[in-house]
Amino acid sequence: MAQPDDMLDDEDYPAYTMGRAAEITGASPDFLRRLDEAKLFTPLRSAGGHRRYSRYQLRLAARAREMVDRGTALEAVCRIITLEDQLDDALRHHQSDQHRRHADAA
Repeated sequence: MAQPDDMLDDEDYPAYTMGRAAEITGASPDFLRRLDEAKLFTPLRSAGGHRRYSRYQLRLAARAREMVDRGTALEAVCRIITLEDQLDDALRHHQSDQHRRHADAA
């Protein structure tokens, strides 16, 4: 069974309330709601219906806020961040495949 410390080390664990997420990212609660509506990410909902954010989602929100602050439209920001995330995943998968093939060849 996972211990609380293990969950807090998990970047996908929804440990942050909206207020704390807004404070950490420098974004307003309304901005965080708009990211949810734009489908950049979907925060977990607590039993009481409150949004809970992970560290990973906070990183995305902070990046989105920076880009919007520089004048990029929210829709474009969400698309750019989604594509960057997909590229990172593909590169990690490719590196993993290369390491596995290299290990198999040795």
